[in-house]
Amino acid sequence: MTSARFMKCLQYAAQQHRNQRRKDPQETPYINHPINVSTILATEAGIDDEAVLMAALLHDVVEDTDATFADLERLFGDDITGLVREVTDDKSLEKMERKRLQIVNAPKASRRAKLIKLADKLDNLRDLQVNTPTGWTENLQLQERREAYFVWAQRVVDGLRGTNAALEEQLDHIFRQRQLLD
Repeated sequence: MTSARFMKCLQYAAQQHRNQRRKDPQETPYINHPINVSTILATEAGIDDEAVLMAALLHDVVEDTDATFADLERLFGDDITGLVREVTDDKSLEKMERKRLQIVNAPKASRRAKLIKLADKLDNLRDLQVNTPTGWTENLQLQERREAYFVWAQRVVDGLRGTNAALEEQLDHIFRQRQLLD
């Protein structure tokens, strides 16, 4: 049964992301992504740790909205805020540095944060397999950019290995399709 606390978290995430859209051609509401990440954890990874599922719903709110860690602390407590903090990129850094740090920091994350990162990568890669992000032009440059994203994601995932076999197998299936794994 879903708790009232979980539903408040879902409502908060939806409110924070209310005006945001994904970069897919359909401009899908952004909230679908955190919901997908939480759902992947619950249904595909077998995770029933409510704090992990809630942190998955909140994993982009500090990075992409005006929400702060102090807001999360006040509303959802230390445990959930700590998980969100572990998976949040520092947006004051250049994009390439943030990407580099995801690779470097992946092995150092807690197991629970690694679960969120795995589900996040899985949802993003599934989306990238079928959608061309807005602003990515359809040409050879697009193919190279898409391929570079898959290669980078694999490097992040490599640092998360040993966390959840079901998620890792789904990711490896995608990497095999891209001929990044044997």
